[in-house]
Amino acid sequence: MKVELPAAFEDAPISDLVVLIADMLDRLMAHNDRIALSPQALTRFHSRSAPAISVIDYLRRITRFINVERSCLLVSLLYIDAICARHPLFTLSSLTCHRFLITAIAVASKCLCDSFCTNALYAKVGGISVTELNILEREFLHMIDWRLMCTREILSEYYTNLVRTNASGKYAIADDHSPMAVQPLRQPVPTQHVRPTIEQNMAFAAHQRGEG
Repeated sequence: MKVELPAAFEDAPISDLVVLIADMLDRLMAHNDRIALSPQALTRFHSRSAPAISVIDYLRRITRFINVERSCLLVSLLYIDAICARHPLFTLSSLTCHRFLITAIAVASKCLCDSFCTNALYAKVGGISVTELNILEREFLHMIDWRLMCTREILSEYYTNLVRTNASGKYAIADDHSPMAVQPLRQPVPTQHVRPTIEQNMAFAAHQRGEG
């Protein structure tokens, strides 16, 4: 049975967004975990071993104990693409995903939201020390060159692609015939956007399932 989601990502249940994002990240990690890790590719986001907690449970933990805006969850996907575009050796894998997610959400909340939590809370919920989160945050900002802003239109594209390429195929976006103006979260990023690596992975997954 299809689960019909609202056309606007702002109205989508957080629980469904978590499922969609976790599904996409799991597929991306499964692909990247097959790539041999070279010493040059190591970053501060790499852990010595994959965390025991799954990505979906990690995201559920974060959204349970922290009031995370939907835009912050979606923009973390854009951040993955932006950093991978700037640093081709970096991959989101089972060794990097968890640290990347908590850092991306913390940074996005501070950039896009009027209110946000302290690093002490982000670190506690994320299962790392405050010192480590501070280091990861600085590394993150350096890797992305402080390019954190995003338009609502871009986030809507990510949301639509998440729904359309979900592995279970049970999600669909409700028809919405009411015009909705595209408004920026703050200001548009004054640079051109490269089409996401994540979108390419989604298209590849759809092709494997015989949908494209």
